[in-house]
Amino acid sequence: MRALTLSILISCALAGMLSAQTPIPIVVPAATPAVTTKAPASAAPEKSGSMSDVLKILEAMKAANEETLKKQAETLQLLDDVEKAADQIRIYTKRS
Repeated sequence: MRALTLSILISCALAGMLSAQTPIPIVVPAATPAVTTKAPASAAPEKSGSMSDVLKILEAMKAANEETLKKQAETLQLLDDVEKAADQIRIYTKRS
């Protein structure tokens, strides 16, 4: 009985190994660089008299940049507060 079970197990193992297939190779396409498009130069002065227009555009850009910097400073302050709160929670959990 043991010999029969052993021979069946061996034959199943061999049959499983013989019918195994090799995996199909997976072809991954190469990464293509992102296509960048040039922004139209709408702020380029066409005449020498349009310097005031260029100045207005630059002042608007400066105001937008300052607003962005203010938002970033507020976000950094908020992140610092969250980090301090997380540190306090870690301290309190270690004490318990």
